Amino acid sequence: MLRSHTCGELRPEHINQEVTLCGWVQRVRDKGGMLWIDLRDRYGITQLLFEDNPASKELLEKARNLGREFVVAATGTVIERFSKNDKIATGDIEVRVSELTILNPAKLPPFLIEDETDGGEDLRMKYRYLDLRRGAVRKNLELRHQVARHTRSYLDDLNFIEVETPVLIKSTPEGARDFVVPSRMNPGEFYALPQSPQTFKQLLMVSGFDRYYQIVKCFRDEDLRADRQPEFTQIDCEMSFVTQEDVLNTFEGLIRNLFLKVKNIDIPEVPRMTYADAMRRYGSDKPDIRFGMEFVELKGEDTDLTSGKNFGVFDSAEVVVGINASGCASYTRKQLDELTEWVKRPQIGAKGLIYVRYNEDGTLKSSVDKFYDEASLKQWAEAFDAKPGDLMLIISGEADKARKQLNELRLEMGTRLGLRSADEYRVLWVLDFPLLEYGEDEATPGSGRWYAMHHPFTSPKPEDIPLLGSNLGKVRANAYDMVINGVEVGGGSVRIFQKELQQKMFEILGFTPVEAQEQFGFLMNAFEFGAPPHAGIAFGFDRLCSLFGGADSIRDFIAFPKNNSGRDVMIDSPSTIADLQLKELSIRVAKS
Repeated sequence: MLRSHTCGELRPEHINQEVTLCGWVQRVRDKGGMLWIDLRDRYGITQLLFEDNPASKELLEKARNLGREFVVAATGTVIERFSKNDKIATGDIEVRVSELTILNPAKLPPFLIEDETDGGEDLRMKYRYLDLRRGAVRKNLELRHQVARHTRSYLDDLNFIEVETPVLIKSTPEGARDFVVPSRMNPGEFYALPQSPQTFKQLLMVSGFDRYYQIVKCFRDEDLRADRQPEFTQIDCEMSFVTQEDVLNTFEGLIRNLFLKVKNIDIPEVPRMTYADAMRRYGSDKPDIRFGMEFVELKGEDTDLTSGKNFGVFDSAEVVVGINASGCASYTRKQLDELTEWVKRPQIGAKGLIYVRYNEDGTLKSSVDKFYDEASLKQWAEAFDAKPGDLMLIISGEADKARKQLNELRLEMGTRLGLRSADEYRVLWVLDFPLLEYGEDEATPGSGRWYAMHHPFTSPKPEDIPLLGSNLGKVRANAYDMVINGVEVGGGSVRIFQKELQQKMFEILGFTPVEAQEQFGFLMNAFEFGAPPHAGIAFGFDRLCSLFGGADSIRDFIAFPKNNSGRDVMIDSPSTIADLQLKELSIRVAKS
């Protein structure tokens, strides 16, 4: 070993010991008669001391020629630090250097390699290997390692076995777009990169591996955002001879264990909510339950406190629904106008926003006073359980759209009021999703068909199976999502394991028997050889890590991420390939 210790481990008990440290020069401070260097490695920073005396003039001059990020080895004696630094673990000591070796000089880096860097994101991604030297990014990857380590430990203790599944698989028409890989040995044919190991883990259940997991790379060719990357990592799991309840208990245990081991937070028993309740109460299938502001319907299936007043906006609406922003009655007209413009943005799409102030003196003032008297507004306030000082914000329109718009407003108000702290964690199971959703057929514009809301292998609730022949929109899936702070971090389902039911599902999704056999025949054939009941779940590993790290973006929890255009700007990928390679792959590129 070139070093005797790391730059993060020396303490007062090492005083008077001779040590050798290796690392990168973080900072040089030259005071003439003395010079200090902050030497950094993965483990921390240690201060090196060079003194101006006849015996060490040459050593001091050598140190003065060091630049930022030079790689050096320094040998010396550990001494007590005169001016201690309580911000670093080694702040009580320093090393008086007697020997210095420059292992490699370095160019001046294009940005400061410090937590508060001056480098923009594009520049840091171009020089990601330098960005990874920063303590903040390094800690993110250390956290990622801890999450992986404790995941494996927990699952290993429950007799799960980690099995690697193929990366080169077959493209399927359901789900997001595949990344495809041409086959040189099979001209004109293509592999796909897996969006998940779904069918392989089900085949492992057929094989008798009753508890499987894998921390696995997956790929989706979809538009990117802060919590998406074209390649991402899943904690992928499957179990045989289990019910939905078994899966929920097992993986609630995993998440609670991770919070305890990684964050030292004891998460209470995780509450459960049906999809129908989540949409009714929050307008989202991944509600943030760190704060209240549950939806209140003034007009809907079971209530109507708005009709008969000649206010056409409400009279023509399918629903009139709102939230109570506690303590916000003091909002000015300017603030309310700004909120109205906020919900009318194209990203939200609301046509307007109605407000009712419940003033501190007990009076009610609204933006629809022309149509609704004090008595009507009093009824609304009672429905909202509003108190003096509160502000009611109301949206109306088509039920699904209005609820989604109000969900966005609720989240925005929660942020503005400081109710969405990154240091607070609320975990939730959402259950009983619709099995199917109806949408436009991309292959035949203007026509519609049924799509699997989860994936084609999800089992319907047993009691809803008779509805498969009569009322597809009412069939509930034996599916479940885990939501943390309004972010879906995991999802899974009880699987179909009978060939006949799987064939029926493919038929509903528009597959002909021939198409179903071509795409998924291997799975249905396997079901004929004794498939056990099975269920599983997959967690977004990158999302989990970013939540534990209190960040919105997963990018800084991935060693070498892509940018918002799906590019790796460090290695300049994707890129064109040579004509000879294209020819070998039997690919012709149209010339523009």
